Amino acid sequence: MSGTNLTLLVGFLLVAARWCGVRGRWLHLVGAVGIAGFVLLARTEPSVVRAAAMGTVALIGMGSNGLRRGTRTLGVAVTVLLLVHPWYALSAGFALSVLATAGILLLAPGWRDALARRLPRWLAEAVAVPAAAQLACTPVVAAISGQVSLVAVVANLLAAPAVGPATVLGLLAGLVGLVWDAAARLVGTGAAWCVAWIVLVARRGAALPTAAVDWGTSAVSLTLLTLLCLAIAVLLPVVLRRRGGLLLCVGLTAVSLGVPLPTPGWPAAGWVVAACDVGQGDALVLRAGEGAGVVVDTGPDPALVDRCLRRLGVDRVPLVVVTHFHADHADGLSGVLSGRDVGAVEVTAVAEPADGAEAVSRAAGEAGVPVRVPAYGETRQVGDVTLQVLSPLPGVAPVAGAEGDAANDASLVVLAEVGGVTVLLTGDLEPPGQEALAASVPGLQVDVLKVPHHGSRHQDLDLLLSLDASLALVSVGEDNTYGHPSREVLDPLEEAGVEVGRTDTDGDLLVVPGEDAPELVTGVAPLAGSRRRAPPARWSSS
Repeated sequence: MSGTNLTLLVGFLLVAARWCGVRGRWLHLVGAVGIAGFVLLARTEPSVVRAAAMGTVALIGMGSNGLRRGTRTLGVAVTVLLLVHPWYALSAGFALSVLATAGILLLAPGWRDALARRLPRWLAEAVAVPAAAQLACTPVVAAISGQVSLVAVVANLLAAPAVGPATVLGLLAGLVGLVWDAAARLVGTGAAWCVAWIVLVARRGAALPTAAVDWGTSAVSLTLLTLLCLAIAVLLPVVLRRRGGLLLCVGLTAVSLGVPLPTPGWPAAGWVVAACDVGQGDALVLRAGEGAGVVVDTGPDPALVDRCLRRLGVDRVPLVVVTHFHADHADGLSGVLSGRDVGAVEVTAVAEPADGAEAVSRAAGEAGVPVRVPAYGETRQVGDVTLQVLSPLPGVAPVAGAEGDAANDASLVVLAEVGGVTVLLTGDLEPPGQEALAASVPGLQVDVLKVPHHGSRHQDLDLLLSLDASLALVSVGEDNTYGHPSREVLDPLEEAGVEVGRTDTDGDLLVVPGEDAPELVTGVAPLAGSRRRAPPARWSSS
């Protein structure tokens, strides 16, 4: 819920009232009724009340003597909201609402006037408003996400024309639907088209090479960012007023959107395995040669896996392995297929869940990539990578594991060897499947273990510890609601001398062959990868 929604709806009501001849104080009454109706319609939850307050401030700021009246009203709104709901003081959403409104009131007018010297006034205002709001919110967004967006202003500018129609048509569809369902569907279709455009802008923006840059969340980093934002707020109007200033800003924006920022030291020279930070999901890459990689699972988000592959310099994917069809392993497939030469997709024989299996087949079919099910025990060479399928066992129907999903035990389990490093890729294998794996391949030892099921506490620890791995990779999302990874799993591994890398805290992970054992390189600081040497390990010919 956003104050923009209220501004658009009440603004629409005021325009409609003026068309009907309403003037003077009666317009104030229409606005008040619109605000009250907005809150009642969306329900009086804290986020709605906050949005209504900020939207009201924005409406006042758009009127005569807007700066003075708007800033005064903003101060009153913040004070009243904090008195009514003191816990707003701890709410990031509240801080963002206030900062965005303040940025629009205090910064946007000056930027608009400077831009209006070179651009039509309507275009100058369309650019200035989202830019001012984004700049004001940047330090708080960085504190929350650890990133600074480079595409937000352009994305908001492109999405803005559709926001108003989507909001108004959506409300009208709901109201018309009370009396005439067919007409409501017609109006709602228009709203849906507008929303589809917003979704398209968001997805394409996130997929750009430099959608965001990583930024620290320490006090020093955030202080530096805040000072930088203040300097931009002061200097930007001066730059825009100068001849060539606008062209300079446009050029810098175009370069930042289209050209990936250099990341010295990443990827580390000689890397053989990468675990991509794709949130709560799996996406791993085995280096198959220069610019080539075997991708094992694709994570939940096409943009995130695509960005990881771009950073690794992978533009050829001779093989994609989808261990099973859960969204957190398969939904990012289109991000791998788009813009790359992909040879084949291999999947498990158990098509569960059915919609996930269908989505994988559809995405591969649209890209003209064949899909096949590898046989148990099948071994093949893909570039510099040797792969062997260890599970599921033939003729053994997977059963619901400790977390109640048979699809997890249907995961393709693959033993890989690349650059002299052996890796066990386990998908979301549950304890029953892990016990079957231990029985079918006794004495298996590897250098690197991809911990099953994001480090869930449901594991066969005897198997995990018997592998004698030097490194363990945990693909997991930050602050996930599943409790992954569990200390019940991490502690025994670490006590056994296994170096554990986690994508939620370490970012992208790389495995690099070392003199005695493989080393772990983390992407938590992309401009300078952090290298950690794993403890010595027993190398195995398996």
